Amino acid sequence: MFFADILKTEGLGNRSYLAGGARCAVVVDPPRDIDRVMAAAARRGVRITAVAETHVHNDYITGGLELARLTGARYLVPAEASVAYARVPVTDGDAENIDDGLVLRAVATPGHTPHHTSYVLEEDGQAVAAFTGGSLLIGSVGRPDLVEPRLTGQLARAQHASVHRLASELDDEVAVLPTHGFGSFCSSTQSGGEHSTIGGEKASNPALVQDVDDFVAALLASLDDVPAYYAHMGPANAAGPAPLDLTAPQHADAGEIARRLAAGEWVVDLRSRTAFADGHLAGSYNFEVEGQLATYLAWMIPWGKPVTLLADSAEALARAQRELARVGIDRPAAAAVGAPADWVTGQNQPVSFPRARFADLAAARERGEDTVVLDVRRDSERAGGWIRGSVHIPVHQVRQRLHEVPAGTVWVHCAGGMRAAIAASVLDAAGRAVVAVDDGYAAAADAGLPLVTPART
Repeated sequence: MFFADILKTEGLGNRSYLAGGARCAVVVDPPRDIDRVMAAAARRGVRITAVAETHVHNDYITGGLELARLTGARYLVPAEASVAYARVPVTDGDAENIDDGLVLRAVATPGHTPHHTSYVLEEDGQAVAAFTGGSLLIGSVGRPDLVEPRLTGQLARAQHASVHRLASELDDEVAVLPTHGFGSFCSSTQSGGEHSTIGGEKASNPALVQDVDDFVAALLASLDDVPAYYAHMGPANAAGPAPLDLTAPQHADAGEIARRLAAGEWVVDLRSRTAFADGHLAGSYNFEVEGQLATYLAWMIPWGKPVTLLADSAEALARAQRELARVGIDRPAAAAVGAPADWVTGQNQPVSFPRARFADLAAARERGEDTVVLDVRRDSERAGGWIRGSVHIPVHQVRQRLHEVPAGTVWVHCAGGMRAAIAASVLDAAGRAVVAVDDGYAAAADAGLPLVTPART
């Protein structure tokens, strides 16, 4: 009897898979931190004999090359992918024996990338699961615009054809096991659930219920900004990532932190947004370790800029280091564990800024206070409606567009509070008076704030 274990990487919205039988297994689209994969194999009591990549990933650093090296597994990579290391080149129809009665069959599914390949797990000749990578997702498909802008339209049409091929060749009960779609920006839209089958996707996935022209038009219209760090992931994966190093970074005392701030380096406070607002080191930025740390820090930091991490526990620091390594920020320049009082020097004292709800913003407006409302949601979110008179700058653009924020106290909001806290820390570091709105956007209407809601056509 086969098994297919899901290995979630929550912060990036991705999944990897360990699948096999009684003795041997394959790993599909492994994460950078392969110790998790090897531990899962040990719990199952299986030997990893194959590692399969559906494509050269654009959103994270793969651990596939190192996993194959350490386990002696065959490293299956699409033949059309241009890579600098030795691998087993895979073409459409190729089959890999995994265990007694278990075979992994390659199915060419271009669209997310030109060389994208899905893998169908067959047990005794019967398809039981499809590892669809960035092709057929749950309620969506992988975005086609990450490779080359001139290919986007062509790849969108290929994506439609690929998912129709999977739907036509596989039985309705076959499990759909994608890599992207659970918060990943590699998905054209977000996942409609946690689990699905070919039959379920036939009933509701836009790619399978729309004709190709309507599908392509809707897909291209839905594409949002691409995280800036994606530009570095594909080349790193094609070159062959270095083994992961999670040894503790250099310790930074208060003087060292001050010197790094003075040099223009990034000092990142990993504590909760509540703790950061109550007191933090002037000039530091707040990226919560409990939030989407890797996505937003890697998106906003100038690539290659040294980063010093501040945490309230060794556990939080280790977690952050692991998450950042998944997107190629391998070695923090330095780190410190403690509290703001431990990180300041001389006469400096921790600084703070207020947090609020939308009801507080409404009250401030009623009192006639000088308020600037900054909406840091993405364009697609803003399109659904906004607070009248608000300024819109997506969070990943705030540092570059500080000059566009009008004078006055800036009340920053997003959809829930996490991104608002990031933007508030950036504004605070730039010397602006700021209030972080830590509230769900739906509360804006409840507070009586005037909203603009675009007419739907």
